[in-house]
Amino acid sequence: MKVTFLGTGTSQGIPVIGSNHPVCLSNDPKDKRLRVSVLVEWDNYTYVIDCGPDFRQQMLNCKCTRINGIIFTHEHADHTAGLDDIRPFFFKQGNIPIYAHKRVIKSLERRFDYIFETQDKYPGAPGVTEFEVENKPFKLGNMEIVPIDGMHDKLQVFGYRFRDFAYLTDMNRVVDEEIEKLRGLKVLVVNALRLQPHPSHFSLQQALDFIAKVNPERAYLTHISALLGFHEEVQQFLPKNVFLAYDNLQITI
Repeated sequence: MKVTFLGTGTSQGIPVIGSNHPVCLSNDPKDKRLRVSVLVEWDNYTYVIDCGPDFRQQMLNCKCTRINGIIFTHEHADHTAGLDDIRPFFFKQGNIPIYAHKRVIKSLERRFDYIFETQDKYPGAPGVTEFEVENKPFKLGNMEIVPIDGMHDKLQVFGYRFRDFAYLTDMNRVVDEEIEKLRGLKVLVVNALRLQPHPSHFSLQQALDFIAKVNPERAYLTHISALLGFHEEVQQFLPKNVFLAYDNLQITI
């Protein structure tokens, strides 16, 4: 299985528009972060987790020419606003499967009503096939996917386990019952927004505490803001099996 980090930034990305924060002014490419998303590939299957406003650029960056579907963690704009940019895939493949909580699908139907239209649909609009995700395993191709239920302040969010790999973003609480689903991982990806506590995201220390509780072989931090600090400086202080993810990083599990 290959995982490509398409974006590792927070909702505003890095650099933030108009910001003079030192990290936003950095020349290190690892400090430049598109909105958070990953591409997961195995056998002949290719799935994207989340489809934010940078989706088009991310697909060009990784030279992706075909996807089997998009899996959504939740409905916030930095995870969904790029849905219209599935059009090139739709024109070649037909309806693109999307997988999400029922609440998230309803949100997408409101925001992208023209995509879900069934009568007098605009001919240039893309189409999707909807699959509701509940908190129980489901199949993608030849693999069983295990949803991981977490909280983003007061909003429910799904993470996902693909065999020995799990991806969790935009969470700040995960109950012990859900943590048990993460035992035996080779790779865990989890959000770490900044150094200071935040009402809806793990801080760096909270993310490290969570990683220690799950105890994967290695872990990668994502959904990073400028307030976490410079990539190279933060990496020096992390445990030996914990890494800051960065855009276009590829790992094999």
